[in-house]
Amino acid sequence: MNPSIIYQDNDIVVVNKPAGIAVHKGVAEKGETLADWLAEKFPEIKNVGDEPELRPGIVHRLDKDTSGVLIVARNQKAFEFLKLQFQNRNIVKKYLALVEGDLKTDKGMIDLPIGRSGSDFRKKLASGNARGELREAVTEYKVLEKFPAYTLIEVYPKTGRTHQIRVHFKAIGHPVVCDSLYGGKRMTCPLGLKRHFLHANFLEFVSPSGSMLKLEADLPEDLAEVLEGLRKK
Repeated sequence: MNPSIIYQDNDIVVVNKPAGIAVHKGVAEKGETLADWLAEKFPEIKNVGDEPELRPGIVHRLDKDTSGVLIVARNQKAFEFLKLQFQNRNIVKKYLALVEGDLKTDKGMIDLPIGRSGSDFRKKLASGNARGELREAVTEYKVLEKFPAYTLIEVYPKTGRTHQIRVHFKAIGHPVVCDSLYGGKRMTCPLGLKRHFLHANFLEFVSPSGSMLKLEADLPEDLAEVLEGLRKK
């Protein structure tokens, strides 16, 4: 496990989470997690959060195979402060994603409520087949670069639903590249990519100390190599 620390102060730690590591333990996750690694380095987080025994200090999460910027609270006051910012949608989140196909508009917004799948407990749906409570979900995006079979986009999720970006782009017929859960039978993995092309590259928020922070995480090597390879074709 090799997370890098982007920023830290007395209230928070911000890490660049690598792909392939779960943020915290869950029903299907039994191995070492990012929360385990953080608790070793910052033992004070062991008593922080809504469920510190499961998610110590974890204010928000990224999917296991999604890399990028993640905030962790070092004390309960900071946790509550950041939790409220996420709930009030005051935190600016940006992702980089490579999706299948040609997005016709250079900018867009996907406003589709998300529910659960009735056939696969792991999946969420943004369609008439969704089950249970349908929760509001809004995702904005901007096209950055186009390739013959793919589109590179910057994504701005306005809400924080589980798998939101992956579900929304699946719903409009442009799933995230190499997404084993939402890519379907025609899932594509260009240039040997081993995980879905989704990276949380930027967060902007007010820290518990009152400072405005703008934190970035560079595109990881595996994703950067895919783009380099596509540009050479």
